[in-house]
Amino acid sequence: MNVAEAVGRAVASAGVTTAFGVVGSGNFHVTNALVRHGARFVAARHEGGAITMADGYARMSGQTGVVTVHQGPGLTNAMTGLAEAAKSRTPLVVLAGEVTSPRSNFYVDQAALASAVGAVPFRVQSARTALADVAEALHTAWHDRRAVVLNLPLDVQAQPVDDAEMSLEPAPSSKAADTEDLARFAEILNAAERPVFVAGRGARDARPELEALAGRTGALLATSAVARGLFNGSPWNLDVSGGFATPLAAELIRAADLVVGWGCALNMWTMRHGALIGPSATVVQVDLEAAALGAHRPIDLGVTGDVAATAAALLPQVPERTGYRSPEVATRISGEGRWRDVPYEDEGGETVIDARTLTIALDDLLPAERIVSIDSGNFMGYPSMFLSVPDEYGFCFTQAYQSIGLGLATAIGAALARPDRLPVAALGDGGALMGVAELETVVRLGLPMVVVVYDDEAYGAEVHHFGPDGHPLDTVVFPPADIAAIARGFGFEALTVRDPDDLAPVADWVKGPRDRPLLIDAKVTRDHGSWWLEEAFRGH
Repeated sequence: MNVAEAVGRAVASAGVTTAFGVVGSGNFHVTNALVRHGARFVAARHEGGAITMADGYARMSGQTGVVTVHQGPGLTNAMTGLAEAAKSRTPLVVLAGEVTSPRSNFYVDQAALASAVGAVPFRVQSARTALADVAEALHTAWHDRRAVVLNLPLDVQAQPVDDAEMSLEPAPSSKAADTEDLARFAEILNAAERPVFVAGRGARDARPELEALAGRTGALLATSAVARGLFNGSPWNLDVSGGFATPLAAELIRAADLVVGWGCALNMWTMRHGALIGPSATVVQVDLEAAALGAHRPIDLGVTGDVAATAAALLPQVPERTGYRSPEVATRISGEGRWRDVPYEDEGGETVIDARTLTIALDDLLPAERIVSIDSGNFMGYPSMFLSVPDEYGFCFTQAYQSIGLGLATAIGAALARPDRLPVAALGDGGALMGVAELETVVRLGLPMVVVVYDDEAYGAEVHHFGPDGHPLDTVVFPPADIAAIARGFGFEALTVRDPDDLAPVADWVKGPRDRPLLIDAKVTRDHGSWWLEEAFRGH
């Protein structure tokens, strides 16, 4: 056995069931070893797609994402996706071939590249340390929630290694806050009359504990965008806080006298540059990592601890109160709590469809058991706000770095993590064309995916940001492209939509057999910028 074989076997034996990548000479042997020892390998068409697939898979499966890449250009091609995973604190390991001689045309400082985007670099140093190096990389990814690059020097990969087994430490037990912080937190909760809990990705497994504490204190419930769906079904659910918040949610959060972020960064997007925090509101943040507390805004109390354990420890310390949960609030949430309940004037015409009308129609046509993945861009709020999701594992939002072009790969990773749900990818035309190679991956894998392209024939965010000031827009607008025809060339069923009646074939596709994926090229209105990005630009 050589090091490449030992590394592949060790990663597979650690419980990795699926890996993604693009194979070159530098990762050929380690990838084959992964497959020999039981892991499924999903070949992407570009390393940028492969690493984003692994990111989406990790988010939706609860497993560590694994991707393998060739030395040099294999890693540099993956850098945007790596930056997204690092910023999102996705547990992810990149197995990267590496040349160490500066004379090689493949040479770059791969450790420095990883560090530059916030990932943690490791290297397999020798045959003697190989298994320990793998164990440390996997441990760091999983327990510290980090994106890790494990560099595999080519000469080391070829070294013989003793047959040995590797075991990882069990996951640490849940950590509650210390007694002093809990006591102070309980005092704040007891004094609050209008508390709101905002849960982030760090709270996705803590719904029972948070609902119990919210019920005791009379708190309303909301989430950041990445945790959307967590409180579905609760009569006190405000859905998303931030730029995608309904007018009612924004009103009620802004009027809160206590805002608690549970595993949530409370960043500029979730709090609308602070506009959702009232002038007299107390702000508390709970997070596993002390460094996250107050990182984006001043807070009155920071509590280091596991979300579920902290909420459970607080429950006996607070008496039952009505808080924010009045009959009037319940009635308003029931009647105004969804975006489709908010009246709007349809702006569609003969050649274009209003993006809201399009998305509401799709929400009605597509099965409720779905997993929705969103690319970045001017369009992204429409599917994020008007497409319902079944729960927190029905929405995959790789937006920490806000790069366009990641959405289709995100949807592939999410689809493989949850094959029981209909995968829906929502893309802009710019992002769709940027990631177009992965349409072949969707077809090759036989995924029954719906790809919705919000096609405004432009980089809409730039059009609406710079256009009002009279700047020339020739660099950010494009002639019409027949994206439906492009999709058919890859093996999709496809249709072009300019009017709600054009969506009729979607119902037939849903009925089955769904043996080919479906792409909808929706020619959408483009007269106005999205209000959520307008707000963000003003904030900047």
